[in-house]
Amino acid sequence: MIVILKKHANPAAVAALRAGFEAQGLKLHESEGEHTHIIGLVGDTKSVDIDAVRANPAVADVRRVSEPYKKANRKFHPADTVVDCGGVPIGGGKFAVMAGPCSVESESQIRSVAADVKAAGAALLRGGAFKPRTSPYSFQGLRSDGLELLKAARAATGLPIVTEIMNTEHLPLFEDVDVIQVGARNMQNFELLKELGRIDKPILLKRGLSATLEEFLMSAEYIMAGGNEKVILCERGIRTFETSMRNTLDISAVPMLKQMSHLPVVIDPSHAAGISWMVQPLAMAAIAAGADGLMIEVHNDPAHALSDGAQSLNPAQFAALMDQVKPAVEFFGKSL
Repeated sequence: MIVILKKHANPAAVAALRAGFEAQGLKLHESEGEHTHIIGLVGDTKSVDIDAVRANPAVADVRRVSEPYKKANRKFHPADTVVDCGGVPIGGGKFAVMAGPCSVESESQIRSVAADVKAAGAALLRGGAFKPRTSPYSFQGLRSDGLELLKAARAATGLPIVTEIMNTEHLPLFEDVDVIQVGARNMQNFELLKELGRIDKPILLKRGLSATLEEFLMSAEYIMAGGNEKVILCERGIRTFETSMRNTLDISAVPMLKQMSHLPVVIDPSHAAGISWMVQPLAMAAIAAGADGLMIEVHNDPAHALSDGAQSLNPAQFAALMDQVKPAVEFFGKSL
């Protein structure tokens, strides 16, 4: 349920209204914009007398929210959320590109790629230290050593780092990570999501391979319900009957998620198709659709990458892509 307050409502009346809701055991989620002030009620609202609330002199309107996701719902928070990622804003007209290798393989590799993507205009460095792989025989990442190499690359370039967490046991290792990524396979790992809801750190949440948008937002809700509202949604392609590419990028998810939620939406065109030459057209489509950022895989030697080389750009290709991304972002009214 959302309660829309009148403009210039009496502060004492608003305070009394808040106290009344809290006395009923409801949690309040407030959103105040230039022209609107909304109080979202989270909890069992069946006993709330809508007519009595509407009669309050401070209230303009009351509406029930039928969707199961509340805090992630745009009805609760009409303005776009901007998430600060180690000093880099994402959302609300601020566009950011995250780039780097699928897996951190060595110190020389990650330092080289970090310097190259920064020079081309990337705002964050992405790289996998813990890697979930379909095959148990594939490279699983350097784990904690990979995290240390990412931090060293951050120290050398100043780029905030984005890397994936696999389970709750690893949380202490991620205390100095700027943005924690939850991969598609863990989108519904609810125990992990609950723990991430208890920390004060941006979470990049990837959509599951077969998840609906409502299921996707319900996973975001798990994090937000724990108190951490710094969530970024990432569309990375879904599983369909098409076999010519790795996944199918659901470009329609961008405007729909923007309608459903206030959270920033980032597109990962690398995982979406799994083919390097498709990254550029999918990235441009994402910008046109209204995305708030891109996550691009870049490797200094894709042909010899230990994971996902087929979808990785080399530094020169990434620089060429960024030359197209920058004017496109500005054309569609956002800034890098």
